[in-house]
Amino acid sequence: MVAAAKQKSLRNPSELVDARLADHQRLAALTDVAARYAVAITPAMADLIDPADPHDPIAKQFVPDGRELNEQPEERGDPIGDHAHSPVEGIVHRYPDRVLLKLVNACAVYCRFCFRREMIGPGRGGLSPRALTAALDYIAGDAAIWEVILSGGDPLIVSARRLEDVTARLAAIAHVKVIRLHTRVPVVAPERITPALVRALRAKDKATFVALHVNHPRELTSEARAACARLIDAGIPMVSQSVLLRGVNDDAETLGALMRALVECRIKPYYLHHADLAPGTAHLRTGIAEGQALMRALRGRYSGLCQPSYVLDIPGGYGKSPIGPNYLGADGAAVADFTVEDFNGRRHCYPPQP
Repeated sequence: MVAAAKQKSLRNPSELVDARLADHQRLAALTDVAARYAVAITPAMADLIDPADPHDPIAKQFVPDGRELNEQPEERGDPIGDHAHSPVEGIVHRYPDRVLLKLVNACAVYCRFCFRREMIGPGRGGLSPRALTAALDYIAGDAAIWEVILSGGDPLIVSARRLEDVTARLAAIAHVKVIRLHTRVPVVAPERITPALVRALRAKDKATFVALHVNHPRELTSEARAACARLIDAGIPMVSQSVLLRGVNDDAETLGALMRALVECRIKPYYLHHADLAPGTAHLRTGIAEGQALMRALRGRYSGLCQPSYVLDIPGGYGKSPIGPNYLGADGAAVADFTVEDFNGRRHCYPPQP
């Protein structure tokens, strides 16, 4: 526990050193990283970090690392192709029935693996009133848009008053039926989930969902669980999204514990993302084969409620594809014959042989 971290968010390497979250000998290297990529660690997350553990999984997510300046040839500033699908400012329209509405370009914390790390940070602001109106006009003008996903940055750092205005304006669009918010706030700043904010998220005659970004079971503190309960008890269903990260959750025991903890909180595991090719994140990425092996380890050994979809956001803006292990194969005896593998690795004919 870091007592100094309880006072305020830590926003530069000097503060990290003072809070004993980084060694003074690393200060120069971390200052170089912070000059390029935003740094912020909330009190809730700083308090979880064990300074004595050089492999602490919470620190790996939020404390800058000098390796972030080592870019690989395959990495790119816009790894999932947001820009290619942005018809107006603040909108990403990659799929026919849903759009992303990026309200703000800042977060409560800055993850070291963030796929939008080149686009977000303090001072990047958010949508101006004029840009927001243009974005909402775009949504209103396309009757195929069934769902609007509020993202950024993190939309839950916005004031309750502004969120209420946005949800009310979305509720006035007849063909929009679902409003989804992607956020880390219930975990990293649970005190922000106030009754006023919860009320602001509910829109008349619309379904509101909150997708929680969480990567390690330790993040689901009693305060975080209570914040999620405030949302769920108000009738807002929650799902989760996690990123597969080396040294954080790349073993079956940790990943399974995370998924179970989410289900215990009444949050349905939704996506396990293969880490994107964001600049300077190679040290945190696993291989796809490792991710597939982890999904095999979860299957059958953990409840079906605990099974997320393992997905890859295809570089260049081509969307997400499931990349989990395949349990079905062609038998070869006949076109309609297959073999299917159970969770113990045994293979069975389908249809069964007489």
